[in-house]
Amino acid sequence: MESITKSLEDMKEMFGSSMASFQEQLNSKSPSPPTTTGLAAEFSSFRAFIMSALGTLQQQVEFLARGMDAIEMRSRRKMLLVHGVPESKDENTTAATIKELAGHFADPELCTEVDVRHCHRLGRSVGEKPRPVILKLKEASLRDRIWFSKTKLKGSGVTLSEFLTKPRHDTFMAARQRVGVSRCWTRDGCVFVLSPDGKRHRAVTVAELDAVCPPTLLAGSSSVASTLPGAAKKGSEKAPSTKARPKRATIQKSA
Repeated sequence: MESITKSLEDMKEMFGSSMASFQEQLNSKSPSPPTTTGLAAEFSSFRAFIMSALGTLQQQVEFLARGMDAIEMRSRRKMLLVHGVPESKDENTTAATIKELAGHFADPELCTEVDVRHCHRLGRSVGEKPRPVILKLKEASLRDRIWFSKTKLKGSGVTLSEFLTKPRHDTFMAARQRVGVSRCWTRDGCVFVLSPDGKRHRAVTVAELDAVCPPTLLAGSSSVASTLPGAAKKGSEKAPSTKARPKRATIQKSA
C-alpha cells in the first residue's frame, strides 16, 4: 500500500508540474510561440512517464491481489467441497454429508458431526441436481485424511474437491482444457500440471499457467497429443499390406 501511495503522489506531482508549465507558456507574452518540435518532445516525455507509472501501478495491484488471494486460500485450509450428496427439503446437511462419506470410507469414525465446524450447501437450488456442500472441519489434519481417502469414493457418484478461490479455480479449469483431466490436479490450494515435456509445474494464476502451457495448446489437439509421453504418433503404425497373397498351387489328381 505504501508503494502504491508513493506512485500516486509521484503522478500527482508530475501532473501538477506539467500543467503549471503549460499554463505558464499560455500566459507568457513571448512573441515566439512554442514550436512543434518542442511540443512533440514534451508530449513524448510526458507519455513515457505516464505509461511507466501505470505499469508500476498495475504490477503493485497484481501483487496485492495475489496476497489477498493467498490469505483467502489460507482461510479455506480446513474446507472441502463435497459433490453428489443427495439433497432433500428441510435436510440436516451435516448429518447427510457425514452419512454419505461414512458409507464409503473403510473407517466410519474417520469423520463425525463433532468434527465439523460448519456445513452448508453452495448456491441456489436449480433443477434436480444436488448442490455441492461446503464442509469445514475443526482440524486441518482431519481434512487431509479425508482428502487423501477420496479414492475410496470412486464409482459412488460422490466426489471431493478443494474449495479454491476464483483465480485458482479459473487456473484449474484452464489447465484441464489444455492438458486434460488426468494431467492436472490440485493440492493445498495450488494447481499442479504436467506440461507436454513431462515435467510437473505449480501454478496459482492463469499467467503462470501460460508460461508452461500456452493457451494455444488445447487438450486433445494433435500438437498436445504428439508431445505427451507415451502418446502414439500419427503414422507410426504400419499400414496393412495391400500386396495380394500368392495363390496356392493346386495339384490335379490323375484320373
